[in-house]
Amino acid sequence: MTHPFTKLTTTASSKPPPPLITFTFLLILCIIGFYTLHHPYRSPATPPLRNPQTALHFQKTFLSLSSNYTVSSYLRDLTHHPHLAGTEPSLDTVRYVQSHFEQLKFNTHTVEYKALLSYPVHASVSAHFSNGTTVELSLTEKGISQNAILDVVQPYHAYSPSGSAYGKVVFVNYGREEDYRALEAAGVNVSGCVVMARKGSVLSRSGVIFLAEAKGAIGVLLYAEWDRLRGGGVERGTVMRGVGDPLSPGWAGVEGGESLDLEDSEVSKRFPKIPSLPLSFENAQIILGSLWGGFVPQFLNDLGRVNGGRIGPGPTMVNLTFQGKKKVATIHNVFAVIRGLEEPNRYVLLGNHRDAWTYGAIDPNSGTAALLDIARRYALLMRLGWSPRRTIIFCSWDAEEFGMIGSTEWVEENLVNLGAKAVAYLNVDCAVQGPGFFAGATPQLDDILIEVTKMVKDPESESGTLYDQWSAPNRIFNIQRLGGVDSDFASFVQHAGVPSVDMYYGKDFPVYHTALDTYTWIVGHADPLFHRHVAVAGVWGLLALHLADDSILPFNFLSYSDQLQENKDILSNLLDQRISLDPLTAAIKDLTSAAKDAQNEAKRLREQEHLGGVEILKIHDLNDRLMLAERGFLDTDGLQGRQWFKHLIYGPHGEYESKLSCFPGIADAISQSTSMSKKDGEALIQHEVWRVARAIQRAASALRGELT
Repeated sequence: MTHPFTKLTTTASSKPPPPLITFTFLLILCIIGFYTLHHPYRSPATPPLRNPQTALHFQKTFLSLSSNYTVSSYLRDLTHHPHLAGTEPSLDTVRYVQSHFEQLKFNTHTVEYKALLSYPVHASVSAHFSNGTTVELSLTEKGISQNAILDVVQPYHAYSPSGSAYGKVVFVNYGREEDYRALEAAGVNVSGCVVMARKGSVLSRSGVIFLAEAKGAIGVLLYAEWDRLRGGGVERGTVMRGVGDPLSPGWAGVEGGESLDLEDSEVSKRFPKIPSLPLSFENAQIILGSLWGGFVPQFLNDLGRVNGGRIGPGPTMVNLTFQGKKKVATIHNVFAVIRGLEEPNRYVLLGNHRDAWTYGAIDPNSGTAALLDIARRYALLMRLGWSPRRTIIFCSWDAEEFGMIGSTEWVEENLVNLGAKAVAYLNVDCAVQGPGFFAGATPQLDDILIEVTKMVKDPESESGTLYDQWSAPNRIFNIQRLGGVDSDFASFVQHAGVPSVDMYYGKDFPVYHTALDTYTWIVGHADPLFHRHVAVAGVWGLLALHLADDSILPFNFLSYSDQLQENKDILSNLLDQRISLDPLTAAIKDLTSAAKDAQNEAKRLREQEHLGGVEILKIHDLNDRLMLAERGFLDTDGLQGRQWFKHLIYGPHGEYESKLSCFPGIADAISQSTSMSKKDGEALIQHEVWRVARAIQRAASALRGELT
């Protein structure tokens, strides 16, 4: 048997080479090694040496590659037909987005989840007047074609229970606690009645329904006053509490994974127990105009034009009927990845949801079109030699309209990796709703957000930048905070502690969640030439370029400490002096000190970088501390009664009006203390103050990167 490795026979002499030859050979090896160390071979995949000039060149090139025609064509393609999550037509948008990324040669994949969604089967509302007449109110929207009537899901509230409610109508204004107090003072009891509310800015849709249920109402009719501007549109929406798949609270709804029963108390508590329906403004006025009863002065600001502002009860009776079905459906998130060359395990994420109640031209596909255009421009940059330092991930979420389900399931499934590797999440839901630029952010991103707007052309003028328009004297220059639960940033900020940005053009739009949210409406009203779309894509894409390419992350935690101090001052005016804010004051001071140290360290490292003597490991260490500091604001116990929300600085407070834009746990405690003894209420608030102080101290410690 022959051995697989045969020994070679040497015929040459075995005499060793002369010492001079050996020395010369070793010297050549040393020279080659030294040259290789200081002049490494740059493969085609290696980017040119990074410096501020090349970075600025690629940023300007990115802006020059914009195309309003391209954005327009993407939007037109995406909105040919309705694409409600979990339905067959929604798969067309999955394929469209996936195909776009694949054609750009990006690493593309989809991730599927099983989630409980809700759809209507039948709905009706009839009004029975005191003169004996009855009117069946049409729930079909006006001003849409017959094909649209057949294609679009009828107006409904997702997750409303099936059932009927027959009773006198009471108008409850915005359906807030203070509105019910005003009704009680006027001698009006809503128990056993069908309440009618107009949508406001304080309570969520679900908040209105749950509070009405708690007050004894048997059904709710909800209308939006801006419906009168949209010619008969009706606003759809979800009335489920919380975010994510209700059958997998806190974990991802993966195939074969744990799924709770529909009757489980953890599931059922997220759904109201009384039926509700949305109404058009026109139908709401028919009912309101028939009410008798007294007046509530606080309700008269807009209602006075109808029947003198009478609130009921009755004598008009309403019969509200809704039959729906909840079913487990498959939802699809689509991802495209541009792998970073130097730091592939650091992620910059750009996200937008794809699903819509109807055609979704504004909500959300104006944002989808902008996302696809950024991807197109990045692909062109790569052909010109650009590659990101850090990995960029495009995220196209599904089932956001039902309660941020697609993004929430993915964050829950990837929580550990996101906690260790996510640099930032940049969200755009509706890119363009109308005039005026608006943005929200976690505060360490304020500075870079402002700087980027100085590079983007103002779409409202011939000259000037977006920053000029945003900061004009007659406008409120204000970066909002991300404590609401109204888009896909919620899971990233409030559960995972990832620094985030959200941006859009236009505060409100009158076709929100209606069948009139079409490509035609955008061309006719919101952005005829798609210049605003280009501006949002410019800011969004430039932010990602900075976060993916800057050697030192452009985070400034002094903005964070300033925001915390500002809100602490507001808090001090709301509290009894027996509650000490000293822990909060000390923690903010500690964070300010750590933030100053981090800023000074970043400045020194940038100066060394310009001189060519930068220490890479020190930069990586600083970046990790800047990235991880936001996680310090998370608390494992979360907010009381809403433990999924972990962020103690930015998160949703309960269903009440608060003067605090942050500290949701403290705001909750202040609200709860009104129904407790003074001693217990003060103890509860003080405990929440300590919890926030400890969270700020954790963030300061993470920013320093040192153990105690």
